[in-house]
Amino acid sequence: MDVIRPDWGVRGVAGLVTTRAMGDMGGSQLRALLPGAPVWMKQVHGRAVIDADRASGVAQADAAVTRARATVCIVKIADCMPVLLAAEDASVAGIAHAGWRGLSGGVIEATLDAMNASDVVAWLGPAIGPRAYEVGAEVKAVFPDHVSTPNRPGHWLLDLYEAARERLHRRGVKRIHGGGFCTYTESERFFSYRRERTASRMVAAIWLT
Repeated sequence: MDVIRPDWGVRGVAGLVTTRAMGDMGGSQLRALLPGAPVWMKQVHGRAVIDADRASGVAQADAAVTRARATVCIVKIADCMPVLLAAEDASVAGIAHAGWRGLSGGVIEATLDAMNASDVVAWLGPAIGPRAYEVGAEVKAVFPDHVSTPNRPGHWLLDLYEAARERLHRRGVKRIHGGGFCTYTESERFFSYRRERTASRMVAAIWLT
């Protein structure tokens, strides 16, 4: 199976991102890769964070945290970035679904607040890359330092990875790994909503071991 795992060197925390080869939402193979049933959310590009250890039903949120072994926090992705977060002592882990709206709304900061850990390591999973993510003036106004020169009149290219790194650095996260993927251009490996306008999704998950 083509599964991507964080290369961050954190012991006691595991994570993964599925790929197109596994099918929509990881297909029937996903459950075999997880230590328990994942805690799903209804994602709305916001900043709400759930405590996955106490979740009941499917909450409207875009981030989750856990302090219990084998509780699986999970998000669906198809261009937006999954941000996996882990305390270096493996006491707590979190995950955020971070597109431009989530980033601008503070979903990373809200997840870090919910984790309440002093030393956090981050991993940026597959998202639409800086050479493909064309945005308009509304988004440029939010991320003026992370857009390129105009790609065409009224349109710029946004580096979602750099925008996330800046926000993590502001909150004192020094170890930031991942990035470098592009869901839009790597069509054989990833689903991309912008490229295909499809409902198919990969998933990203994190849990304490």
